[in-house]
Amino acid sequence: MGWRIGLLCRQCQDCVRIGDAQNDTCETDGVCISLITRWNGVVRVNKECKAKSKGFLPGRPLFCEVNQHSLHISNVKCCWDHDLCNDNMEPTLAPPPSEPGENGEESKVEETGLTAIELMVVIAVPIILVCVVLMTTYCLYQQYHRHNRPYAPPPDVDTSLLMPEEPQSLRELYDWSQSGSGSGLPLLVQRTIARQIRLGEIIGKGRYGEVWRGHWRGENVAVKIFSSREERSWFREAEIYQTVMLRHENILGFIAADNKDNGTWTQLWLITDYHENGSLFDFLNRQTVSPAVMIRLALTAACGMAHLHMEILGAQGKPAIAHRDIKSKNILVKSNNTCCIADLGLAVRHDSKTDSVDIAPNNRVGTKRYMAPECLDETINMNHFESFKRADVYSFGLVLWEIARRCSLGGIHEDYQLPYYDMVPSDPSLEDMRKVVCVDRHRPALPNRWQAMESLRVMARLMKECWYHNAAARLTALRIRKTLAGLASQEDLKV
Repeated sequence: MGWRIGLLCRQCQDCVRIGDAQNDTCETDGVCISLITRWNGVVRVNKECKAKSKGFLPGRPLFCEVNQHSLHISNVKCCWDHDLCNDNMEPTLAPPPSEPGENGEESKVEETGLTAIELMVVIAVPIILVCVVLMTTYCLYQQYHRHNRPYAPPPDVDTSLLMPEEPQSLRELYDWSQSGSGSGLPLLVQRTIARQIRLGEIIGKGRYGEVWRGHWRGENVAVKIFSSREERSWFREAEIYQTVMLRHENILGFIAADNKDNGTWTQLWLITDYHENGSLFDFLNRQTVSPAVMIRLALTAACGMAHLHMEILGAQGKPAIAHRDIKSKNILVKSNNTCCIADLGLAVRHDSKTDSVDIAPNNRVGTKRYMAPECLDETINMNHFESFKRADVYSFGLVLWEIARRCSLGGIHEDYQLPYYDMVPSDPSLEDMRKVVCVDRHRPALPNRWQAMESLRVMARLMKECWYHNAAARLTALRIRKTLAGLASQEDLKV
């Protein structure tokens, strides 16, 4: 293409409206152009000069290149062969892709003058901003709630372990949990189980909260729900239950612990085996027992206490544990009339390497009616672990008394009563118990009829040796278990 120097071109703005009355011209070394555009529904024609220096490639005027996809918006024609060559040159626009009304979205784009991309940006930006604001608000709320909710225990169990197969029954759960460290299920598995439980009805209440009967895979479980002010008791009990090698047939079977946060308050769950007979207190209130059942209840409860008190040495050993709140309400009766010890929220552990006692920071104390003399008069040596075991033995002696009273001998038995029922009020104070047990040194009465039967005579002797005022003179849990085991074997021979 040969460029011409001094080419005259027609120059006008809005030439459609101005028409031939426009006589302006311009001079260029490039090309003359006629440009037609549609903007906001208005069509305009402009005519002007384009100099060679305005980005022309050699032999190719870029301003004359037309985008075929936008011919309905703009079009251009160029000429350079003679002066005023663009005077009568009228480019035309292609019809819009769709007529107004046929496609609402495209019509709206044309009416507003926005391209499809611009329209998407206009719509998307507010939505993104709203999402960002909502997410930021949610994160700030969670952070505030996490910093202000009650203290949650650290996950001291390895949560990286997963079960090779999903258990289908509680027995499979127990077998799997014992295959590892023997300290129970990983925390992640416990939380999964807890979220699969469906609550039934309330089966008990106490100062800690409530106990519900729940259902997991068609089996009954007990769900102990602690109130928020008892969080330390919940944490301590879950911690003790997960002590290595603690699982025993005469210790309540622990399944899982979970703290469920619903945004308003935290529910503290402790999930264990369910025993429909309830506590030993409930069981003895409902019925009398035969001598054989009396011995069976006493022996299995003693086995549970002995296992708690026993230290198992070794890499996967168990520390000695003292219960500190042994009473008939904290001992459950299984369907086969054997006992298991429950409620370990006040328990303490002994570290034999340092000879120290692991006492949880808990303001709760044991049940006043069952407290040993040294606990009532506050002379107990809190740094000596044997002191706690001896206090357990004293309390256990009172439980033996409760069981023996309900033993039916020739149709004769005593009504169920709590220890010291005839000496203190129904809800005795520490001062009430201190006067009866420490000052007056009374103990529950032993009926004369007990001397007529060997098993009751042995039970009476055991009680007396459990509740000596001098703690060092009391029997050990192991000795109680052996004595009752011997009594049980004699009873079997009689049968």
